[in-house]
Amino acid sequence: MKLYYMPLGAYGTNCYIAHNEADNTCLVTDPGDEGEKLKEILDSHNFKVTGILLTHGHSDHIGAVQTLVDTYHVPVYIHKGDAEYLESAEVNLSARSGRHITVQVDDVRYVKEGDTISLGDTVFTVIETPGHTPGGVCYYTEGTLLAGDTLFQGSVGRTDFPNGDFELLSKGIKEKLYTLPDDTKVYPGHGPETTIGEEKQYNPFVR
Repeated sequence: MKLYYMPLGAYGTNCYIAHNEADNTCLVTDPGDEGEKLKEILDSHNFKVTGILLTHGHSDHIGAVQTLVDTYHVPVYIHKGDAEYLESAEVNLSARSGRHITVQVDDVRYVKEGDTISLGDTVFTVIETPGHTPGGVCYYTEGTLLAGDTLFQGSVGRTDFPNGDFELLSKGIKEKLYTLPDDTKVYPGHGPETTIGEEKQYNPFVR
C-alpha cells in the first residue's frame, strides 16, 4: 500500500488516499472539501475508489463526500455515534459558516471497535476514540495510523465543540493509541505527520 495525502479546504483538512498498486484500487479517508479537485486527481491516476473512510463527521472532514459518492457509488464508513453529523448542518458545524453541508448516502456502513476494512492485502482496523466527537475513530494498519482529529503532532482534537469530552479523548489516546508500537506513523486530520513514540514523550496534552 502507498499512502498519499493532500490538505483540502479552508481548514487544510488532510485527505488520505490509500492505494493498492496491484489492482489500482483505493480508499479515500476524510475527503473534507474541493470535491471536483479531488475527483480530477483520482481520475487522472485511474484510481478505482472502493470506499470512503470517515474518522468523524465534522463538516471539514465530509465536505466532498457527496461528490465522491455521486461519482463512484461507493460505501461510506462512519461510526454510528456520528451518524447525525451527515444529516445535520447544525450538528456538523457547517451551519456556522453558512455552508450547510449535508450528505445523502445510500450505503452507509457503521463501524465499531475491531472492525476491519480491506484494501488488497492491507487491512485497516477500527479503533474507537471518542471525545472530539461521540463517534470518533482511527484506522490502523501495521505501522500506520489514520488519526483524524484525535491526535496531532504536539496536540489533540478540540473538545470545546458540542458533544466534546476531553477525559474520554485522553483515555482513548492513552489506552488505545499509546499502546501501539512507538514507530507507528500517525497521520492526523490537520498538520504534519508524527509518531506514537514522539507523542508519548512530548505531547503536552496527553502524556
